[in-house]
Amino acid sequence: MKRFWKDGDPWIWLTGGALAACVLLVAGLVLLILVNGLGFFWPEEVVRLRKADGTAVVGSIAQREEIPTAPKAEDGRRPTRVQIRQGNRDLYGADFVWVDEPAIAGREVPNDAIVVERLEFGVLIGTLKEVRSDGKVVARGIDEGLKAIDERMPAAKKLAHRIEKLQKEEIGDNNIAQTKVDRRLRSLESDGVVTGPAVDKLKAEKDRLQKEFAGYTAQLAELRKTRSGTAVFVVEGDREKELAIESIVRILAPNRMGVFSKAGVYLSRLWEFLADEPRESNTEGGVFPAIFGTVMMVLLMSIFVTPLGILAALYLREYAKQGTLVSLVRIAVNNLAGVPSIVYGVFGVGFFIYWIGGSIDQAFFREALPEPTFGTGGILWASLTLALMTVPVVIVSAEEGLAAIPKNLREGSLALGATKWETTWKVVLPCLAPSILTGLILAMARAAGEVAPLMITGVVKMAPSLPLNGEFPYLHMDRKFMHLGFHIYDVGFQSPNVDAAKPMVYMTTILLLVIVVALNLTAIVLRRNLRKKFQMSAV
Repeated sequence: MKRFWKDGDPWIWLTGGALAACVLLVAGLVLLILVNGLGFFWPEEVVRLRKADGTAVVGSIAQREEIPTAPKAEDGRRPTRVQIRQGNRDLYGADFVWVDEPAIAGREVPNDAIVVERLEFGVLIGTLKEVRSDGKVVARGIDEGLKAIDERMPAAKKLAHRIEKLQKEEIGDNNIAQTKVDRRLRSLESDGVVTGPAVDKLKAEKDRLQKEFAGYTAQLAELRKTRSGTAVFVVEGDREKELAIESIVRILAPNRMGVFSKAGVYLSRLWEFLADEPRESNTEGGVFPAIFGTVMMVLLMSIFVTPLGILAALYLREYAKQGTLVSLVRIAVNNLAGVPSIVYGVFGVGFFIYWIGGSIDQAFFREALPEPTFGTGGILWASLTLALMTVPVVIVSAEEGLAAIPKNLREGSLALGATKWETTWKVVLPCLAPSILTGLILAMARAAGEVAPLMITGVVKMAPSLPLNGEFPYLHMDRKFMHLGFHIYDVGFQSPNVDAAKPMVYMTTILLLVIVVALNLTAIVLRRNLRKKFQMSAV
């Protein structure tokens, strides 16, 4: 037994067991997220539950659980209840309802059940009565009605796209142009110029833009009056609801669909989730602006943090005289890695936004004041804040890489007549690249999931415009942006419809994990190639 302990076998089992426990915890967490998220887009069958009191509930089963307040039976179990997604929030006031299973007298799967995904008020569940065009009935029943709706959907989507384009592009560009003219007028007024050719020219331009804006608004009003038709649905309780076809995103008869049809709907919903903008308080639609904002913020942060961390590490290891002061600096850098992220957020607000951003506004955007341009949160300040938060990780990783580079490489370069700078640039830095990427991987992994500092430095619930688009100067560093981490927080904890938001939280979490893994894998592949190139596995 004594030899058993001396050989260290128990410690091998202990460390191996600890590793296995960590792997199981991570795998269990990922599995939980996948199980709850990946089924979100699969079309569920619609059931009708007839209760003993004569009423009925129609919808899809969301979950089942024991009734917590019910007494236990002889076998020690409590009776169960099911949560039904009944939809029709505008009619019932809530998307979900609980039904005690002991109170269910009958259950059926209606073949004519219809699920309508719409732009507002979530899904509508009922039966299709008829389709109307210009007030006249053109189709009745589910078969003729679905065919009539499918025929009109392309025109309806084209009209909706035209309305959206008119609002975002023509009207949006006109508003931006008017704002620029107003700023130029205020700039001239601040310089004491209130009359003259320049002022007259700007006023004439403002009149032209206002007339153009009036034309766009009139065109928008006409487009909104255009209708491809309406569909009349009957929900449980013989209540009717008439919807414009333009407000329908997708219409399904899930109880009539096969596996392949449902798979097609699944892929369609998944693409919508990745490519569209959110709607219904971020509980429906897509998360493309959040994906774009997350990736762009991480890339900007990487651009800022990499040179800053490398230069600091090079100075500490290659140029600074080693002593008490340098040791204190290293201790401070290591301690900075443990500072709570919200502290960096407060620093970013005070230093970047109020001081630097306010100074930029005073120097270059005075005509826009008191409305701030850079003196408010934006993707530039959020990226710089996260760069400061992650720079200690890059510094430590780069320093460890510098310490691992053999001394004879430097001495050989200097002996051949190279200067200190040439040695650092052409010998040390190429060998340091794998360690730089190691630090960058850790920095990206931390920055991609941070939320607290972003909430006060530029992230918002809904961003009307992306930071990168076709409008000059193309990259708008002053704009606010959406972020997947904040989207998870907002949907999960700030949503007025928690039950409807829960699946969206899991799907957004999966997407954030995929993006972080993809960014890290890219850096890992680059690091591996560099290690092979320089054949320095110790770095």
